[in-house]
Amino acid sequence: MESAIPGEVTIRRTYVYPALHRSFFHRIINFFSFMISSFLACLKVKHVDVVWGTSPPIFQGVTAWMIARLKRVPFLFEVRDLWPAFAVEVGILQNRQLIRASEWLEKFLYSHADCVVINSPGYCDHVKLKGARRVECVPNGSDTSMFDPQLDGYAFRLAHHLVGKFLVLYAGAHGMSNDLDIILDAAKLLRDQSNLMFAFVGDGKEKPALIRKAQEMGLDNVCFIPPVPKSEMPQVLAAANACLAILKPIPLYATVYPNKVFDYMAAGRPVILAIDGVIRQVVEEAGAGIFVKPGDSQNLAKAIQYLLANPQRGKQMGQNGRECVRQHFDRTILAQKMAEIIENVGKA
Repeated sequence: MESAIPGEVTIRRTYVYPALHRSFFHRIINFFSFMISSFLACLKVKHVDVVWGTSPPIFQGVTAWMIARLKRVPFLFEVRDLWPAFAVEVGILQNRQLIRASEWLEKFLYSHADCVVINSPGYCDHVKLKGARRVECVPNGSDTSMFDPQLDGYAFRLAHHLVGKFLVLYAGAHGMSNDLDIILDAAKLLRDQSNLMFAFVGDGKEKPALIRKAQEMGLDNVCFIPPVPKSEMPQVLAAANACLAILKPIPLYATVYPNKVFDYMAAGRPVILAIDGVIRQVVEEAGAGIFVKPGDSQNLAKAIQYLLANPQRGKQMGQNGRECVRQHFDRTILAQKMAEIIENVGKA
């Protein structure tokens, strides 16, 4: 199926094997199905100037490389996650043969790309070590025009019985990497704070288990809310008094720039950050939140208590974060940088 925005973008949609929240095996089939179907679709495209591939999934990089060679145009490879390294660290990918094959493919694509674009400076050393020759960083960021820090999210609070509560919000994937059990443990420690609520917004493979655990722990200060469209996220974040970003305590995660952190900052909300590394540097230098050691529910609870007791300090953190994003991580600025890279990818 093909659709177009007049004068802007043409989108060609191809078949993929459906694998939403299914096993890793089904996701692999999903990846390969898109690799093949997208290759066949790309063969029909004429007047190509550059081919832009993106990973993960890394397999579609194969399609991008092949099409670039067939069309004799530059190949730009965008790396949004260090795959397969992340999958191995988390334990999702354990088959040794598949790991070796994936690592070989990773090196092949990096070394054969005319330019490798990364979304975090923490990825730079890894991709160079794996063979990337030219590396450009276009960091994750946020569209500040989407968010109004003066909003209070009253409609969202009213719809979910959160009016009058100090709301600690987690928004995003509920997966193996996210370590959301730690938030439940912190909620248990703070269950006597009658005006405090935790809200989980989103979906993922681990969500049913998290709901069961919260019920078994008897937590009445936690609610789980279905995912909402991106267009509604400004109202969701506006309802929060503090926003949580958390990943498992895995050293490799010190390299990431999570999108949600920049959205939290753009919304003018203080960030409670349970992720070490390069994103910690951003948050702390901006004065936009509180760092908590990953995997530490007690210090997470203490950080929440601090913001609960110091609402004005939290508001100042939110203002600091928004200003940081406006100056350095606004998507308008980042899009211009990406456009320049695409225009110059084939030039020496």
